[in-house]
Amino acid sequence: MIRYGLIGGGMMGQEHIRNINLLADARVTAVADPDEGMRRLSLATAEAAKGYLTADDLIAEDPCDIYLVAAPNDLHAGLLQRLMATDKPILVEKPLATTSADCRDLLNMAKGRRAPIWVAMEYRYMPPVQRLLAALEQGATGTPRMVSIREHRFPFLPKIDDWNRFNARTGGTLVEKCCHFWDLMRLIVRSDPVRVYASAGVDVNHRDERYAGGIPDIVDNAFVVVDFANGTRGMLDLCMFAEGSHWQEQIAVTGPNARCEAFIPGPARFAPDGAPREAEFVTSVRALKRETREIVHTPEELLIAGDHHGSTFYQHERFLDLVRRGGGTPEVTLEDGYWSVLVGEAAEESARSGQAISLIGKGP
Repeated sequence: MIRYGLIGGGMMGQEHIRNINLLADARVTAVADPDEGMRRLSLATAEAAKGYLTADDLIAEDPCDIYLVAAPNDLHAGLLQRLMATDKPILVEKPLATTSADCRDLLNMAKGRRAPIWVAMEYRYMPPVQRLLAALEQGATGTPRMVSIREHRFPFLPKIDDWNRFNARTGGTLVEKCCHFWDLMRLIVRSDPVRVYASAGVDVNHRDERYAGGIPDIVDNAFVVVDFANGTRGMLDLCMFAEGSHWQEQIAVTGPNARCEAFIPGPARFAPDGAPREAEFVTSVRALKRETREIVHTPEELLIAGDHHGSTFYQHERFLDLVRRGGGTPEVTLEDGYWSVLVGEAAEESARSGQAISLIGKGP
């Protein structure tokens, strides 16, 4: 039995628990969260787990084999610095930290560490995204020249202390939410980004909200263009006030031979009818002027277990396999986490300044 120690028992922490419950010989046995309500909900989901008021209490007792960090974004860097001293495997939720400077510090601290640190980029493991990646690996498009990602979805959900309403605690929407997409782009094109240009605004959501921490400053829509060192271009079209969209994400990769697209529905609980839906994968072959379309199945129990189209479960399967093999290189490394924050940070800066931001020479 592999024992997880969960730090952060909020909405995402509880999704992790539900998915770990579906795995053989793995359980969350310890949960640390200062909020009594979230801690109680997590312990009810994890059944036999022990609760802790603080992460320090959990770390001091050290009752687990793996640490899973799902606390608010601005706590990640400090928690990882403490957890690295345990020399146990760590799975840390995205983003790795709220700034690229903190990410770089973590990279330096982790040098020589034997136990793996895996950054939870769940979107990689959605079945339709895995189908897309497999097609690209087989050369379906030829060398990818353009990557287009569209996410039209519901607004940020309420969180304890409203921490996700403020750039200072999240890193900004283009870090907090969109680190997934910068990671996918870089994975697809197999090249590092060199320039970012963004236009973004706060136009619909949170405009009339007021909190003890002040007025929300997170953007709710954006267009972002990313240039890569190998000449490929990526574009993100983000809208956070598009509840009920038939497809929450649409990912298109186009090369000289074909265009491949993954179409991903949002969580069932936000669908108009409240029912789970299947994803689709489409290939348009240029020479044949023909389109093929297929359903990409995800088991219903995985759709029910979380809001990320089964990806949380599949991510944990692969992470646990790494742990049980005694370690090695994670599929999503600290370096991957660094790049995803760096691009989001540059996009936030570009949106504020109106200038394109160069990333040349800023790699880890």
